[in-house]
Formats: sequence, C-alpha cells, structure tokens
Amino acid sequence: MDFSLPQNIEKLRLKVRDFVAKEVMPLEQNKSNFDEHENLNEDVVAALRVKAKAAGLWGFQVPKEYGGLDVGVVGMAALYEEAARSPFGPVAFNCAPPDDGNMIVLNKILSEEQKARWLQPIIDGKVRSAFAMTEPDGGCGSDPSLTYTSATREGDNWIIRGRKWFITGAEGAQIFILVAKTSDDPRKGLTAFLFDADQPGWEVVRRIGIMGPEEHGGHCELKFDGLVIPDSQRLLNIGDGLKVTQIRLGTARLTHCMRWLGLAKRCMEEAAGYVEKRMSFGTTLSEHEGVQWMLGDVAKDIQIGRLLTMQAAWKLDQGDFARTDISIAKIHVADTLHKAADTAIQLCGARGYSKDTLLEWIYRYARQARLVDGASEIHKMVLSRAYLKEKADFFHWGV
Repeated sequence: MDFSLPQNIEKLRLKVRDFVAKEVMPLEQNKSNFDEHENLNEDVVAALRVKAKAAGLWGFQVPKEYGGLDVGVVGMAALYEEAARSPFGPVAFNCAPPDDGNMIVLNKILSEEQKARWLQPIIDGKVRSAFAMTEPDGGCGSDPSLTYTSATREGDNWIIRGRKWFITGAEGAQIFILVAKTSDDPRKGLTAFLFDADQPGWEVVRRIGIMGPEEHGGHCELKFDGLVIPDSQRLLNIGDGLKVTQIRLGTARLTHCMRWLGLAKRCMEEAAGYVEKRMSFGTTLSEHEGVQWMLGDVAKDIQIGRLLTMQAAWKLDQGDFARTDISIAKIHVADTLHKAADTAIQLCGARGYSKDTLLEWIYRYARQARLVDGASEIHKMVLSRAYLKEKADFFHWGV
C-alpha cells in the first residue's frame, strides 16, 4: 500500500491546517469564547462554521451530492488529524463526534427519501444528533446482549421503555439513533430506530458530570416511558440493531484515532515550543539528553499511530472491515494521546499544569480515550480471539 496522499487531499490538508491556525487556535486564548463545560459557545461555533463553508472545508466524510467533499477514509485520516490540531477544529468542519459517526452510518443505510428527512439537516449543521445505546443498572455497555431498553410492537408503531446513559451530545440534540431490544434472540434481538427530540415519551434525566471537558450536549442519562416510534423510522430489518452499531462504530472508532493523533501532535508542539526557549543550568531544556529522549519517544509513538490509522483507513476504502486493524489502532492511539499529554505537561512544568496552555484540558480529555467505543481491554480480547482462530495467518500482508 502507498501511504502518500493524492494531490487533491494534500491541498485540502494544507487548507485545513491554515484554517485551524488562523481561525480556530486564536479563539482558544479568549475565555469569553467558552461555555461552562469548557467548550466553545454555540454562537462562536456557528460563526466558525460559516467561515469553514465559505472556505470549501465542510463535511469531509459526506457525499458531494449532499454538500460534502467525499474524500474517502484515507482522506479523512489526513484531514481529521489536521482539524484536531485544536480540540475545537473538528466541530468547525462538522467532523466531530457523535454527528460524524451518525452521518456516516445514516448515509450507508437510509433510502434517498429518508436521507432528506434525517441525514441532510445534520450534514447542513442545522441540528445535532446522538447515538443512544449504553445503559445503566446492569444494561449494555461493551456487551450489547445486556440491552434491556425494550421496543414493543403495537400495530405500525414501536413503544420504547427503558433507560440510556452517557449518551454523548444528547442535550440539545434533535435527531437520535436508538438501539432497543425487540426479542430474546441472542444474535438478532436488537433493532435500531430513529426518533426526533420533539416526539413525546422520553426525557433527559440529567447531564452527567465528567472529569474532562465535554462535547456540546454533554453525556446524558435518558429515560423512555412510552416513546412511540413509527415502524417507518426503523433502521434496516427487525433484529439488525447489532449490524447498525457495527456499521457505525467501525469507522467511528477510527475517526477518534484520527482526531486524537491531531491532539497528540498539538501536545508535542506545545512542549517543543517551551523546551526550546526555557533555560536550565546554562542551556535550553531541548539540549538536555533526557528531554530529547522524552520528546523522541512520543514522536515515535505518534508516527506508529499514524501508520496504524492510515493502514486501517486504506483497508476500509478497499471494502475491508479492518476489524483487527481498527482495534490495534484504537488501543495504541488512545495510549499515545495520554502519553503525549502527560509528557508535555512534565516538560512544561508548572506552566503545563496551569490553564495557560491547553495541555491540562487535553490531559483530562485524554483519559476517556481508553474507554470510549470499546475499552482497550475489549479490543485486546478481539485481537486475542482473532489470533487464536487464525494463528500464523493473523500476521499477513494484503495481496
């Protein structure tokens, strides 16, 4: 496989990099731009999005006929990484979670008529969306078979009862993808649905406080007490809920890696800029051998993560599910983001630990990386099962 970028993608990458440097990063310095959850205010985001659209940098992952750039997964890997040089870059280009993953899966499975109703408003940035799967009280997390939120059929409708929690972006979202139990079949017992926030029979119980900064809409607990969903809003066939989640989470896990690599590189930038100027015992910190080891070790891990991510992206573009490749990338890049933030804080000393830089923001945010979209231990289990099944064939080259 060839890791060089096509010329059109390279030109876009440089445009994204320039936009982030000129339009996004300066906003980080003004605390009045932020809400109480340490994210950019909605009006600031709206203004950024107008500029991004005018620059032709909108919807990298979306088909051109719906207003996007359709750059493919390899192109996404290059552009998302640049977008996330600032934590607030992805939302400017409409490639931030959870909308990003929701747009990808809905584009793959909806009819043209359904896309006009449910997908296009998300693409246009007119509404936000959420993906409701995880449950409290012994319900599903990494094990979807534990889902207890039920969908009971009554004529042409489904009645939803149950609870969900840690639903990213739920507060203020308009369009939801919901996974619910429709039978006791161990493989075909889940079904996925769409619903609109204005439909009665559900509520946001609370916005759950977390240790790190939050995406817009937070991480919420939801209660369903008789939500009526027409069968026309069912996704795929009855019993295909797990299939919908797999379609969504495969690429979505990798887009996390793309963005985390951008954040890890930002940590390196902050650290490098400091150690090249900070004096210690007659020389700059950057000239100390121990500092060089620390920077070099992180640079090595970031580059490994980029190659792992790009390989998985290339496989997805070829029609491969790339399950093991995505799991390997997810484990490594999640660890690398935390390592990059921790190392940068150590090198910047008290300044890194303060709020004068974004390092402490990224450090708190990074802790979730080893949990979201499958804890690292789950992905290691996936790899173990694949290896035990394939043995020597686990390590193969594409032909």
